[in-house]
Amino acid sequence: MALGVDGVQVGVWTHPSVPTGCTVVLPPAGTVGGSSVRGGAPGSRETPALSPTGSVSVCHAVLLTGGSAFGLAAADGVMAWCEERGRGFELPTATVPIVGAGVVFDLRAKDQPRPDAAAGRAACDAATEDDPPMGSVGVGAGCVVGKTAGRDWATKGGQGWAVARAGSVSVGALMAVNAVGDVLDESGAVLAGDRAPADAARFPATPFSELGGWGGAAASANTVIGCVVTNATLRKDEACRVADLAHSGIARSVRPAHTSADGDLLFALATGAIEGSVDLVADLAAAAVAAAVRAAVRAATPIPGVPVDPRADGGAVSRR
Repeated sequence: MALGVDGVQVGVWTHPSVPTGCTVVLPPAGTVGGSSVRGGAPGSRETPALSPTGSVSVCHAVLLTGGSAFGLAAADGVMAWCEERGRGFELPTATVPIVGAGVVFDLRAKDQPRPDAAAGRAACDAATEDDPPMGSVGVGAGCVVGKTAGRDWATKGGQGWAVARAGSVSVGALMAVNAVGDVLDESGAVLAGDRAPADAARFPATPFSELGGWGGAAASANTVIGCVVTNATLRKDEACRVADLAHSGIARSVRPAHTSADGDLLFALATGAIEGSVDLVADLAAAAVAAAVRAAVRAATPIPGVPVDPRADGGAVSRR
């Protein structure tokens, strides 16, 4: 069972030569979905429909992708894949899947390839109920963290997942960690962060405009995005509340979190297999999100110009 929930599948596509990719979560039929955005610079799809005021309550897939806003094209491939298999709302003229999507900015060159419809389809084709890979794969392939002293001092982020349980209630979180801030370990110490000297100027005390590597709109090129999945029964409004409260896990594991330069976004999916209170699910979701963020950097591998933080390299990856 992927992410600790029966019937959930996760698929990963990683570009063969460039650090970018995408990851898809495919829940069972009838799964209720919600979303919550706390960052100031989100790139997303279907978040209004899956928000508390949206009329859509069922979500057929969630895509987490690189490529910035261009990467949203990968959701077209997920939609086509779902439509071909009858996964969507049955309307008189079409089967319409609801595919929630969020993006990370991993464009390191103007001519860099970006995840497209074929990439989204490939991620769906690769989806299984096995434990997904972590680190510099899928949506996490090009993620970097620790940019408060400037982008030139960053270390490697990535994709991570974790599961939290209480009795028969299970909550899994799949996270892509591309934050402005540092990732903190369980004690609050920096696990993966910037490589600048201790006395270097840092955001938020120093504006981005005065830090290296932040030219133009680059100050909006960061985010932590993810998908929380539970086997509990939730209404649409409760799924949105879980998505919102699960952001507490980002605040526990990233500093600073939810900045104006991050597009922090979470989706929540509830398969409805068992009964479970919204407060219990939200508490477990926050714990799973924090553990998944830490797992992402602990499993990361370097990419050209961006090393792994030695504090995270070789550390134990806690998934459950």
